Amino acid sequence: MSWCLTLNSMWQMIQLHECVPGTRFDRYIDLGRHAFGPKLGPWIVLPQQLIVQVGCDIVYMVTGGKCLKKFMEIACTNCTQIKQSYWILIFGGIHFFLSQLPNFNSVAGVSLAAAVMSLSYSTISWVACLARGRVENVSYAYKKTTSTDLMFRIFNALGQISFAFAGHAVALEIQATIPSTPEKPSKIPMWKGAIGAYVINAICYFPVALVGYWAFGRDVEDNVLMEFERPAWLIASANLMVFIHVVGSYQVYAMPVFDLIESMMVKRFKFPPGVALRLVARSAYVAFTLFVGVTFPFFGDLLGFFGGFGFAPTSYFVRLSYNINILMLVLNYKFTRVNSEQRINNLVYRLFSFLV
Repeated sequence: MSWCLTLNSMWQMIQLHECVPGTRFDRYIDLGRHAFGPKLGPWIVLPQQLIVQVGCDIVYMVTGGKCLKKFMEIACTNCTQIKQSYWILIFGGIHFFLSQLPNFNSVAGVSLAAAVMSLSYSTISWVACLARGRVENVSYAYKKTTSTDLMFRIFNALGQISFAFAGHAVALEIQATIPSTPEKPSKIPMWKGAIGAYVINAICYFPVALVGYWAFGRDVEDNVLMEFERPAWLIASANLMVFIHVVGSYQVYAMPVFDLIESMMVKRFKFPPGVALRLVARSAYVAFTLFVGVTFPFFGDLLGFFGGFGFAPTSYFVRLSYNINILMLVLNYKFTRVNSEQRINNLVYRLFSFLV
């Protein structure tokens, strides 16, 4: 259900990128200004987008450290064990260098490597579960718990589902890198790319979820790779792949934040644009996410909280699309067939969102 709904909302975001003739909304905040006005728009859009992007980067920071630690424990059994915090620091140190890449186009290679690694370690995960078989006394029964804990676990599960489809927060920024002309609008290649990404997403997530639960039942770990120790080389390789994947994913979600910070420092604090500004602004952001990741290594457990405030609105509700359509109607914009289809699509989509 989430896969279908978020694919639908992704289509809406792609259509909205050039919903006004002659104008491209290259950033989420630009779309917010158009929908709600120059003053109210940023206050509505920016907090949600930042929760998604900063939240994802902190989770990636912790996950990268954990996987690097697991890799070294398996690959070097005689090495001195060090705390997870130091591995997170190593992961963060890598991003002090990668963060100096100027734009989305420059991180294309890193993103491609991350996508390949994601498909690879996901395949390893579910194949390893299938080869191992079900654990002894596996249980699929409902876990008895308190009402408070149950509520938190439900929200956490919903947050993790939303986290898996959190790409809407950077969709407009990615589409902005695609050339667009009246004859060949950017929405065509962007939609093809989105479909490809969602197919890969399904190949990665669905088998792991189904086979992992079949093998370990209700006691399965958040990271199913943590359930395995043998064969050592395979598990070490899978953890290294996860590490490479989150390295690339961190940069994808961080790039719009870098742009926002640099724009603010240029406009409000009169910093001259250039290498010095990039070095200071981006290093400060990496240091912040690194500090939070080291201080709160359980940050991933808070996905339920952040899912309600950031992931769900940006991935599911897409309230901006409804308001933009209303504003366009009030301002007597000429609606094309695409706009009419989108209004009908919005109505059906809102009904499904309500039911979910």
